[in-house]
Amino acid sequence: MDTVVALPNVPDAQVCEQARLSRDARFDGLFFTAVRSTGIYCRPVCPAPTPKPQHVTYYATAAAAAAAGYRPCLRCRPELAPGAWAWRSGNELVAGALRMIEDGLLDHAPVATLAERTGLSERHLRRLFADTLGASPLQVAATRRLLFARKLLDETALPITQIALGAGYGSVRRFNAAFLDSFGVPPREMRRRRVAAETQGVRLRLGYRPPYDFPAMLAFLSARAVPGIERVTGDAYERVFRLQGHAGRLRVQALDGEPALQLHVEHPRADVLTDVVARVRRLFDLDAEPQAIALGLAGDPLLKRLLRAQPGIRVPGCWDGFEIAVRAVLGQQVSVAAARTLASRIVDRWGEPLGMEVDDDAPAHAFPAPGVLAEAALEEVGVMGQRARTIRAMAAAVAAGEVDFRAERGLDAFVAMWTALPGIGPWTAHYIALRALGHPDAFPAADLILRRRAGGGRTLSTRELETRGMAWRPWRAYATLLLWRCEE
Repeated sequence: MDTVVALPNVPDAQVCEQARLSRDARFDGLFFTAVRSTGIYCRPVCPAPTPKPQHVTYYATAAAAAAAGYRPCLRCRPELAPGAWAWRSGNELVAGALRMIEDGLLDHAPVATLAERTGLSERHLRRLFADTLGASPLQVAATRRLLFARKLLDETALPITQIALGAGYGSVRRFNAAFLDSFGVPPREMRRRRVAAETQGVRLRLGYRPPYDFPAMLAFLSARAVPGIERVTGDAYERVFRLQGHAGRLRVQALDGEPALQLHVEHPRADVLTDVVARVRRLFDLDAEPQAIALGLAGDPLLKRLLRAQPGIRVPGCWDGFEIAVRAVLGQQVSVAAARTLASRIVDRWGEPLGMEVDDDAPAHAFPAPGVLAEAALEEVGVMGQRARTIRAMAAAVAAGEVDFRAERGLDAFVAMWTALPGIGPWTAHYIALRALGHPDAFPAADLILRRRAGGGRTLSTRELETRGMAWRPWRAYATLLLWRCEE
């Protein structure tokens, strides 16, 4: 019997087979290998002896393999694979639904709520998931919870009760039953080792598909880091935040010798961990597919040359959509440094003190809430004229739910919603989509640097750049970062 490819979204059978045999990390998370003779599914980088091709079926997602009755491998640990990129499905509705599942919606709401927010009937949503992912929404959510619990169990010293809460289970009983059903052993038995106890916090590995230019990502974030909230120190990014009514902090740095970043989180509640991990994965664009991006952009000679020089380019995301929207308005027609200075003044004046004992130059505030900035006299800190009015109007609209950062919106609808606000043009709306949604096709074509750099000696008009950029779809956000970085 020949090797089987289970779904259209799985790479070609020959590609999967070659990647599996060579344990190619570039394909990690892009498909999973299920072995019928053992009933186990693995990552393509699994160190176990390779099974015979006739025993193998390939699945696009871990959820699809689990839905087919396979158990996760204990050696390669599927929970360590980079995530299944939401936009990879090719359907923005499915992508938006996946982002909501990633954010934990189905941990506390039924599929009907997911369907309603996606704008589909529940039946149609289930059919789309089956066709594109090989699993139902509930199966995707259940696999997500299970694999994250496995990660917490192996990489942290958290008690079992906290792991259950951290992974999104409503009770320890439900967690134990799901874990035993999937792995064949209860959680306590699987915990063969414990991470050495730390004074505070947990450490987690977050995998990605190489190549990944982490220094370039840090350089981008460092140039825009707002004192009082975040900073880049040496080889790490640090940030403070408030979730579930409590202050926390995180640190992200590269892990030597493996395609992964290490996340260190300090927060008193374990049930924020799934949210923190999802935000950090988007902030650092860890689920991107470099091969697909390179293939899509290499047809342009300029981008091909830039890709050769910057093969690990990523789109920097953000921690919070409202925060990045305010910073986008502050950045209208001013330098990065000037926008950062204004943002710092806003944080100093209206940010929420977190009461954390940190060094004098370390972050110590949460970004102001929309309701606070809707009433703020921004002119007092140097934000003048139309820019101040725009931020107040935008903050009021966010507070009232008139605009949002919901992942299920398509790019065009998102841009139309935001440009309906006074003072928000296409550049700002696309920049927010690029940073807040991590949308791969967001394209602030009016940007002067982009028009100048793409012109090769002359500055293109916005219309000229938009026309040229049509050939870069659906990866215009990555083209944007390539051009921005080249200018730097």
